[in-house]
Amino acid sequence: MHKVLENLRYSKSHEWANLKDGTITVGISDFASHHIGDVVFVDLPEVGRQFKQGEVFGAVESVKAAADLYSPVSGTVMAVNEVLLDTPEALNEDAYANWIMVIKPNNLNELDALLSPEAYQDHCAKEQE
Repeated sequence: MHKVLENLRYSKSHEWANLKDGTITVGISDFASHHIGDVVFVDLPEVGRQFKQGEVFGAVESVKAAADLYSPVSGTVMAVNEVLLDTPEALNEDAYANWIMVIKPNNLNELDALLSPEAYQDHCAKEQE
């Protein structure tokens, strides 16, 4: 079973969201980082760009596949993890320590639409059947 952190919320498209001090840090789950394979490129959004919940904000590419990244909440990008431009493989090494963007949310209630850690584990188990 892949690592799922208890303090995060998850999307069905395998992004995680961590609310802290009024902003939400976003990354991909451990499940996603193992499923896609060795990450070789991360397409980061521009700081200041606005996204709606569920809108594509970037992509990760591996040696075997590419996957779009979907914003777990609506809001404005406050920061991106530029370290990933030079070391995209960091997402494989620790998907939770290596965030992708920080977003200032428009509506914190959107977090309620995301999966709890338990529901996310069930979601991943069904995808592997």
